[in-house]
Amino acid sequence: MAKIAFVVPPLTGHINPTLSLGGALIERGHEVVWVSLEESLEQHLPEGGSVFCLEHDHEEAENEENKRFIETIKKKAVFGIDSIKYLYEEVLVPLNLYVADKIAAFFDQFQPDLVINDHELFAGAIAAYKKSIPYATSITAPAAIKVMKELPKIHEWTENKIRDLQAACGLELEENITRSNLLNLIFTSHSFFGEDEALPEHYHFVGPVIRKRPGNVPFDWDSLNATRHPHKIFVSIGTTFDHSEKRDFFTKVVEAFAGEPVFVIVVSDPDLLESWPENFLVQPKVPQLELLPHLDAVVCHAGHNTVCETLNNGLPMVVLPIAYDQQHVAGRVAAIKAGIKLNFKRFKARNLKHSIQELLHDSTYRENAKVIRDSFKEAGGTARATVLLEELLIPSEVHE
Repeated sequence: MAKIAFVVPPLTGHINPTLSLGGALIERGHEVVWVSLEESLEQHLPEGGSVFCLEHDHEEAENEENKRFIETIKKKAVFGIDSIKYLYEEVLVPLNLYVADKIAAFFDQFQPDLVINDHELFAGAIAAYKKSIPYATSITAPAAIKVMKELPKIHEWTENKIRDLQAACGLELEENITRSNLLNLIFTSHSFFGEDEALPEHYHFVGPVIRKRPGNVPFDWDSLNATRHPHKIFVSIGTTFDHSEKRDFFTKVVEAFAGEPVFVIVVSDPDLLESWPENFLVQPKVPQLELLPHLDAVVCHAGHNTVCETLNNGLPMVVLPIAYDQQHVAGRVAAIKAGIKLNFKRFKARNLKHSIQELLHDSTYRENAKVIRDSFKEAGGTARATVLLEELLIPSEVHE
């Protein structure tokens, strides 16, 4: 049995894939711990997993400051390339500096045989490198690899930021060590990633690692099952964004679909708008994995997890990217013709309405989504990723 530590940021889209993979590792007899700032993570862990919350030893005032920091990230209205600059300068660099010493101290305590750092939790890789602990990197937003190549000046700027961070942590290196030189798990298929020159052999496309999440999210299944509308669509812009643009977005969604022959399931605070049409079901949370098989189309912000879960069900989608890597993910959805891309800030209600009508009545989009679904299956998912991780443990693991 090996001791394995996942190091993850407090972001749902980055945590969820590790829960699937960690659950499989636990089933194979390994001791698995998650290291994070996310206080609520423990209630989402697979059975047998544990969490080391980096806030446990903090003063109450510091805990409150951290909560305000996370809320600021969610409420900040950033778009396009500016969002990448904001992500590094205002989020990733401060976050990693904040947790670097705490992660290193935990490694001294836990003595992991293997570390798996999220590709944006650089401090996990830095601590593992300094302590000569083997580490793999989970790339939960694969578009980041290509975004950097497509924007060379941005790539150079981010590399400099990472080198500065490494130096601040005591590593004066020209090399970027925040991605593993042993194993990088890319949670998509090569078909969805797109044609490109070959990546180094230690980069592996394992497909999405999707597994039923623990917990029972209440949902009004009766209303869904009772609807007489011929089509059912799902609308969500994820958990990252909570700024003023959200109200404008859902106002357009209402204008597009109110009274139309579709049943619309919306993920939102029901109090965001004064009223919702009768053909809308609005909940702050939904059991997304269980819900998707019952739907005909999805409207989303092109977050990588939601897009992969949608494609994994062979569903077409309308994508409206907001920030970070979402522009690229949306571009891939449009390129493979599994969906239609709209501009989040400039789309009109009629654009959304017509796009959904096209998806529902042109089977090409659904067939293309199914092709990607099949490529996900072929990539191997959780089983393939687990094998690759265990191969890293062979030299040091004691087998009974």
